[in-house]
Amino acid sequence: MEDKKMKLNFSLQKLIFFVAILLFFIKLITWYITSSLSIFSDAMESITNIISGFIGLYSLYISSLPKDHNHPYGHGKIEFISTAIEGFLIFFVGMVICIKTFIHVKHHDPILLKLDYGIPMMSFTAIVNYGLGFLACKIGNKNGALTLIASGKHLQTDTYSTFGIVIGLILLNITKWIWIDPIISVIFSFVILYTGLKLLRYATAGIMDESDKELLKKLSFYINAKRDIHWIDLHHLKIIKYGSALHVDCHLTVPWFFNVKESNKEVQKLTNLTKDKFGHKVELSVHVDACTDNHCISCFNTFCKERKNFLQKRSYFHNKP
Repeated sequence: MEDKKMKLNFSLQKLIFFVAILLFFIKLITWYITSSLSIFSDAMESITNIISGFIGLYSLYISSLPKDHNHPYGHGKIEFISTAIEGFLIFFVGMVICIKTFIHVKHHDPILLKLDYGIPMMSFTAIVNYGLGFLACKIGNKNGALTLIASGKHLQTDTYSTFGIVIGLILLNITKWIWIDPIISVIFSFVILYTGLKLLRYATAGIMDESDKELLKKLSFYINAKRDIHWIDLHHLKIIKYGSALHVDCHLTVPWFFNVKESNKEVQKLTNLTKDKFGHKVELSVHVDACTDNHCISCFNTFCKERKNFLQKRSYFHNKP
């Protein structure tokens, strides 16, 4: 099953790469026909689609490699590195577009527009990008492929920007106000800069193992809903992402009179429960603690013969220290 998912992820990323090349040439031809700055901006942004598509292919290949002696947690971190490179490239292209536009306005370069050709061609590229981006996000979320999700969101952002450019070109075609074109180009450059910064922020969070509060909350709620009566407390809950794989660290408190075999059985229950929810790419490292008399007030195992205090309130698992 996992091999099929990896093959599907790789095939879709390959399709994204080749479609990005095709759309880049369509936009380049459209810019040559219209001499529109906003179309030039979109064409330059498509270069990042090509580069990020290639990087995405490489990172999916690396992240699919099995764990080895040098990489005991796998190769999933490459996906964050590829996202960081993609974010930097997008930010750089945004700067180039912005500078190019200001130089153009300063020197008053002549603009010769044939928008009857440009508008439908740009609309076509937007529709293709959105469809491919939607598919990449859907499959990426289903298979837990961060690279595909990043590519899909990038393509969808590109689509919104392209549609904005098309609307601007329609206005330009109707009003004949030439100054609309550089304004669209500048706005588009700021959108690209913002997208690049967002990707860099996301990649940095992954590389630095920043806590994913939403994922922690989701895991805590799920375990609370399915908890066993022998799981008295769960704390020090931490999640580290390795691409599409997750590594979970936690401390599980079980009855003090459990032997090693019984404790390991509870750990295996917790492991199976977590994998049922988040898939088999989840790896758990569980430290077992023995309960004390203080735990009795929150222990809901009413069959316990060693209870020292009455149940006062039920405890809920969370990522407390």
